[in-house]
Amino acid sequence: MDKKLNNKVALVTGSSQGIGAGIAKAFAEHGAKVVINYATHPDRADRLVQEITEKGGKAIKIQADISNPDEIESLFEQTIAVFGRFDILVNNVGILEFEMLENVSLPNLHKQINANLIGTILSTQHAVELMKENEGGSIINISATTSINPMPGSLVFSATKAAIDNVTKTLAKELGPRNIRVNTLAPGMTETEGSHEKGFIGSEFELQNRKNTPLGRIAKPDDIAKVAVFLASDDAAWVTGERIQVAGGAM
Repeated sequence: MDKKLNNKVALVTGSSQGIGAGIAKAFAEHGAKVVINYATHPDRADRLVQEITEKGGKAIKIQADISNPDEIESLFEQTIAVFGRFDILVNNVGILEFEMLENVSLPNLHKQINANLIGTILSTQHAVELMKENEGGSIINISATTSINPMPGSLVFSATKAAIDNVTKTLAKELGPRNIRVNTLAPGMTETEGSHEKGFIGSEFELQNRKNTPLGRIAKPDDIAKVAVFLASDDAAWVTGERIQVAGGAM
């Protein structure tokens, strides 16, 4: 295999499961040293680190709540303490609370904004400071199809993801002179532990998603991870400020 990320150091937030775990595994397969970040479920992070290392990859786990500025700072400090450099950040953390307008509460409003938007911006601040010491870097923000095609009940989540799309375009212009590329990946419905736990898999909601997807299925994490590897690698050296929808043609 052509290891496109050989010796790079990558941090994937919220990566003990789901899309984040898929990206972390793909990065490790391509030679990156990977930081598995998790807020809860250390057992899942342990299993992922073991899976990566058993295949000859390098990975560590670091607990940090991405909605907490102090824990974000500690996350990056620990990353540098172990690996000594920093190259790739994937802002993957995303909290989704399905609520119609009349049920939106201030605590859930803050929870989603703090993790999905503020956490992304603060994590990127720390990443950029560390990337300055190298030849640049790659930042990948995980958005969603709902950022441009929201559905009822996704008000706050969709708003935060639309903001993420804008963050990408703004920072691509700000950070381009430092050779730091910033891009967005926007998945559609994906089969993950979370989508199973929320009851989406096997439901009418999944069936409708399949019908609305030209390629006729919902995504697996690996579908998203392959595109993330491209954006993180030198193959995408001339790509920044882009939003790539990875949703099988679903709009």
